[in-house]
Amino acid sequence: MSDDIIVMPITVIEEFHLSRLVEDFIELVSESRGTDDPAIDRLTPNPYPEDSDAAAEFADATRDDLLDRRLADARRVRAALDEYPTGIDSLTEEDALEVRETLIAFESLEAWLRTLTAIRLVIATRLGITSDVQPGEDGRHDVYEWVGYRLELIIQAADEAEPASEI
Repeated sequence: MSDDIIVMPITVIEEFHLSRLVEDFIELVSESRGTDDPAIDRLTPNPYPEDSDAAAEFADATRDDLLDRRLADARRVRAALDEYPTGIDSLTEEDALEVRETLIAFESLEAWLRTLTAIRLVIATRLGITSDVQPGEDGRHDVYEWVGYRLELIIQAADEAEPASEI
């Protein structure tokens, strides 16, 4: 295994769900341009909340480029994930819990981190999550927390596998 690769163990069912989340994110960003979607607004922050003219000018100058970068990052992440079986519902429990290794090239690491963080922002916006300590009684917060867990595992793996620096 190359020193320029991070290995992320993930079960088949988790990879399926992560793939679906990334695909849903790609669809959201692709189809929400020009709409007033709070999740998209959260992905394109406003540095001038007190100045609507400056905010509009900034959004006109940067929003499409930022969303294009988010799409490129998400597509890079999706390409790294295995194709999931079409009959995911017919998987046995043993097959669904089989652990695979997803390989993340160091050059793709930032795309992964930005994409998972963006997905968490979208989920938080949709669910009204304003802090990491908000309890979720109905289970919808579980996906938010799971994406955060995956993000943390990638960061830990990257810390452990940092490529050798030049001496």
